[in-house]
Amino acid sequence: MNLGVRWTLHGDGRTPAPGAVVRPDERLSWPRTVGLGAQHVVAMFGASFVAPVLMGLDPNLAIMMSGVATVIFLLATRGAVPSYLGCSLSFVGVAATIRASGGDSATVTGAVLAVGVVLFLAGLAVRRFGARIIHAAMPPVVTGAVVMLIGFNLAPVTASTYWPQDQWTALLVMLFTGLAVVCLRGFWSRVAIFLGLVFGYAVSWLSDLALGKIHSPLGGPEAVDHWRLDLSGVARADWIGLPSFHAPAFEWSAILVALPVVIALVAENAGHVKAVGEMTGEPLDDKLGTAIAADGAASILSTAVGGPPNTTYSENIGVMAATRVYSTAAYWTAAGFALLFGLCPKFGAVVAAIPGGVLGGITVILYGMIGLLGAQIWINSGVDLRNPLNLVPAAAGIIIGVGGVSLKISDNFELGGIALGTIVVITGYHVLRAFAPAHLKEQQPLLDAGTSAYDDGNGGRDDDGQPVARS
Repeated sequence: MNLGVRWTLHGDGRTPAPGAVVRPDERLSWPRTVGLGAQHVVAMFGASFVAPVLMGLDPNLAIMMSGVATVIFLLATRGAVPSYLGCSLSFVGVAATIRASGGDSATVTGAVLAVGVVLFLAGLAVRRFGARIIHAAMPPVVTGAVVMLIGFNLAPVTASTYWPQDQWTALLVMLFTGLAVVCLRGFWSRVAIFLGLVFGYAVSWLSDLALGKIHSPLGGPEAVDHWRLDLSGVARADWIGLPSFHAPAFEWSAILVALPVVIALVAENAGHVKAVGEMTGEPLDDKLGTAIAADGAASILSTAVGGPPNTTYSENIGVMAATRVYSTAAYWTAAGFALLFGLCPKFGAVVAAIPGGVLGGITVILYGMIGLLGAQIWINSGVDLRNPLNLVPAAAGIIIGVGGVSLKISDNFELGGIALGTIVVITGYHVLRAFAPAHLKEQQPLLDAGTSAYDDGNGGRDDDGQPVARS
């Protein structure tokens, strides 16, 4: 039985020849492969470790389960789709909404586990009926609108929770991260979020030394005196130990809030598979259902023990595009590093100590980027917003999702925000389409252009002047 865990040595195992790529079933020498695995962990570090902190979950458990999720994905796809599965940022808004309604970590993970089940079933459906079943239910205009409202729904979290804790540090981190994303090239541009976190740590530490405590809100409405960077938890944490586990709890209201994220995850997986297929020169459309199901299964396992959900990471595709090494052996070593980090509570305490002002500067860019991925889906798929069939449901759903509009069904049940916005977009589009005149029902492009583009800073071309694959 081929599980994709055997690799042939590429060339001499040192450096690929000019223009050559290291295929998923090949590898470089083991020292170089281990180094590439560490590089992949660093690439996903910024976004993947910010996410559990923003969701209020254990970062140690998040990194450990990301390693487990990566192993599950590689085994399920039999090494054909190189990928690292990190914590999904798409659920940050869901977690904030659930907690604002009185839910705790168990409620959050229970809702996300339900999403994982739906994603797993969607993957099985795609394997059985093909990708068109998804395209029919969620054409690009719908998918783009839902991704957009999920991202922009997070704006109040930054504005009311993180930015006020230290506005000047937040501003500096925002500017530094923006410059890093735009001005740096190659691998360093892929880890811009990580660099922003390191920069913010340094700024907060120096500000505490020079200015003393800051008087500002600390996650609540009242301003208090506090250190910008509090490392007391790091000093108390052990070097070796298990992360904290907890069982999920299921509430229908929380599950309904989380379910729309399935659409974003399907889009992310579609983009990932398409991008890897283009870069390796091997069509992987037949692996899309398996990849979606594997992502769902990994998220089910992670949330069942109290961890966050997982998804494929564009940062790691960027590393592959820059290095031209698509070996799944590198991802196995990356998963091993993640498991080791998960067993170091002191490492998790360092992540959990990220100052609120630093998160304010990071999330201004990060949340906006999530939202604008929806616009990128529209652009890549050629969605015509001059067509009222596309414009009306998307416009209504986005305003409902971003503005937090609610619909009270009964004294104990209310729909609002992301959930209501998604329902309006999906049902609105299909209902309007049923009644629309024929000239408005033009065939929609399939969702195969993905959600992310990868630019190496050379105008979309590699060092040899060849176009870099986009997804």
